[in-house]
Amino acid sequence: MRASVCRCLLCGLVIAVLLLGISCRRDEVADEEVGRRGAIEVVAELVEIPDKFPAIAMYDYAFVLKYKVFSVKRGVLAEDIIYVGHYNPLKPRWEAADARVKGIGGNVRRFRAGDVHHMALEAGIDEHYMGGVINKYHGRMSGPIYWAVWTNRGRR
Repeated sequence: MRASVCRCLLCGLVIAVLLLGISCRRDEVADEEVGRRGAIEVVAELVEIPDKFPAIAMYDYAFVLKYKVFSVKRGVLAEDIIYVGHYNPLKPRWEAADARVKGIGGNVRRFRAGDVHHMALEAGIDEHYMGGVINKYHGRMSGPIYWAVWTNRGRR
C-alpha cells in the first residue's frame, strides 16, 4: 500500500514539474516577444483603472490606464508614473488585435489594479493608433500616452 502511494505521489510530482516547465517556457517565449517589439520595454504595476471599460460591441477603442514603473529594460522614460493606452481592453491580449490594429498581443487575460505587467510600448499613442481613445485622466496628467504593443504578466 505504501509503495503504491509513494508511486502516485512521485508520478504527480513528475507531472507537476513537467507542466511547470512547459508554463515557464511559454512565459519565456512571451517575454522574448516583448523584447522584440516597441521602442520601450518596462515592468510596471497597474496602479489604477479609472472607470469600467465600456462594453460596446460595434466600437473598438484604446483605454488609458495608469502605471507605476519599476524598471526600464529598453528605451528611455523620464517619469515613473506613465499612462498607457490598451486597445480592446475587454479582450485577452492575445485576442486584442484585429483587421484595423495588427501586431499587438501578450498573455494578460484581463486588467486588474495591482497586477504587474511586462510591456513593450511606443511613445505617443497618436503616432501609432488612429481611433477612439478613452482617457479619464485628460487634464490631470502630464507626459505622453504610451501605446501598448505587447502586454505580458510580469514580476517585480
